[in-house]
Amino acid sequence: MSPIQNIVILTGAGVSAESGIDTFRDAGGLWEQHRVEDVATPEAFERDPDLVFRFYDMRREAIQTKQPNAAHRALARLDAMWPGELTIVTQNVDDLHERAGARRLIHMHGEHLTAWCTGCDAHVPWTGALIDRPACPACGVRGHLRPDIVWFGEMPYRMDDIYHAINRADLFVSIGTSGAVYPAAGFVREARAMGALTLELNMEPSQGSHWFDEARHGPATELVPQWVEQVLEG
Repeated sequence: MSPIQNIVILTGAGVSAESGIDTFRDAGGLWEQHRVEDVATPEAFERDPDLVFRFYDMRREAIQTKQPNAAHRALARLDAMWPGELTIVTQNVDDLHERAGARRLIHMHGEHLTAWCTGCDAHVPWTGALIDRPACPACGVRGHLRPDIVWFGEMPYRMDDIYHAINRADLFVSIGTSGAVYPAAGFVREARAMGALTLELNMEPSQGSHWFDEARHGPATELVPQWVEQVLEG
């Protein structure tokens, strides 16, 4: 029996990049030609809701045209076959993990394909546009739906569940993340403090690479299937 029973996997933009979904920021510090401050904060939404709605409506439409890649499929295979505890914590707001078949999944930064009603607090499936201020399917009131995305300055979802999983993990793996966005960037130190082995799979060294026991660098579509094969072979 492998000494590793419980696994926590953190995934970031590098996992979906090879499916054609843009990473969070480009080298110029912009997010699809927008300053993050203009589209990804509560203040931005209050200041110019139409800009924010248009931005997320376009992204919501675009991700529905993308497909899971080999990294998503490999993680879904591990999810299906791993007999111990396994939690995939994703910073990504696309649904490619689910479409690949992953089930043990936490979207800590929300999801493009749901909307949040600030009136009744419902989180409802949503694939269309929000800019026309449609009615909430749960409460029927117009004008309260917003993108179900955790913006800068807001608390990520299910943090108690995430820390519970990390505290029980024998292995913590970070895949395709920059190591720059907290609290996710601090998960590796939490895992190390609890005695877990730590592994980074990333295109290049992240800002937190030095915290990991081992780091492997290259495309996620190559590294992740190779690693999953190793884990399942024991």
